[in-house]
Amino acid sequence: MSRDDHPGARIAKYRKLAGYTQDGLAKKIGYSYSLLHQVEGGHKAASPAFTAACARVLRVDVTTLTGQPYMTELQQDRLAGLIRPIRESLDLFDLGADPDVATRETPQLVAAADTLCQQVRATQLNKAAVTLPLLISELTTAAYRTPSTEVWAALGSTYRTAHDVTVKLGFYDLSTIALDRMEWAAQRASDPVLSAVRQYMRGLVYHREGEHTIGLRLVNAGHRLLDATGESPESLAVAGQLHLGATVIAARARDEAAVQEHLREAKQIAKRAGAVEHVHWLSFGPTNWAAHELSALTEMGQYGKAVEKARKIKVPHTWPTSRRAHVLIDRGRSEMETGRTEAALKSIAKAREVAPQQTRYHPGARATIEGLVHQARRTPDALGHMSAWLGL
Repeated sequence: MSRDDHPGARIAKYRKLAGYTQDGLAKKIGYSYSLLHQVEGGHKAASPAFTAACARVLRVDVTTLTGQPYMTELQQDRLAGLIRPIRESLDLFDLGADPDVATRETPQLVAAADTLCQQVRATQLNKAAVTLPLLISELTTAAYRTPSTEVWAALGSTYRTAHDVTVKLGFYDLSTIALDRMEWAAQRASDPVLSAVRQYMRGLVYHREGEHTIGLRLVNAGHRLLDATGESPESLAVAGQLHLGATVIAARARDEAAVQEHLREAKQIAKRAGAVEHVHWLSFGPTNWAAHELSALTEMGQYGKAVEKARKIKVPHTWPTSRRAHVLIDRGRSEMETGRTEAALKSIAKAREVAPQQTRYHPGARATIEGLVHQARRTPDALGHMSAWLGL
């Protein structure tokens, strides 16, 4: 990464355009002048929370400051050319049945939607991105020709998959459109639980942008949708996941009291529901609770506690690859911030081994490796190779 091509340099550029001094922006975002000075000068990595705070005050998208999507790496991985078909499939939802598309039977379409979801959870992004537009077209055509709850629900699932793919690749504008389409399908499937999942995902979108109040309002909207349904393992799992989402949103707002409240609520639900797998593509239970506690501690800057918690988390091999990688990335960040440089590099390397594409495009992984480079008096070969692989 060149001296003028890093998040800190972009923050400096938009700070000046907005008319802020370094001291003025530091006071607005709630971080120290020293940290902002070091980040802008390229001497310290910008954490996702720091970047989101700057984006909110400067009134720009987070991607403007992070440089996402990372087009050079996307082209190297032959992913860049897969985005346009996804964009078109999200845009053409209202044209009705496509006369040139032949559709399979409903059980086959439902199975195809599940397979696509499993590919994303296994971080097989190339496979999912290739199949996704064609399946959206086929499901949309089937839903218009022979509408049924099962087909609309499968289409909602596929739009959720589109959200996951585009988020992981850094196309946040498309991820928001995918969530709108997800609600469009959920309404036609008459599935309030699916609509509640969509509110959970919307809350995380605003979390990434540093808009904590809006994020928590969306989580509350999800709870209201569930209140109108009867209690079931599915509704309990989604309710618990809404609380876990709220813990991370509140943590980035540095509201520790709210974090603890939502963790308590989620733990109570976990005791009642137990481990619930694959409910609208969510896995809720004790392990997921522990993973979100780790994320919250990391977001609040309680890195020592986060490292201790990370050591105690026993992630089962049956857990989705995407979630296992996320835990490793959170652990690596906390280890980097507490000076455990070798351990941090090992955690990110393990995340790369588990989920290479997700790790390569994850802002947290990039910030951790960038931080390790700044801390190193000399760059070991392993760190240099990782940095180059990430495009830093």
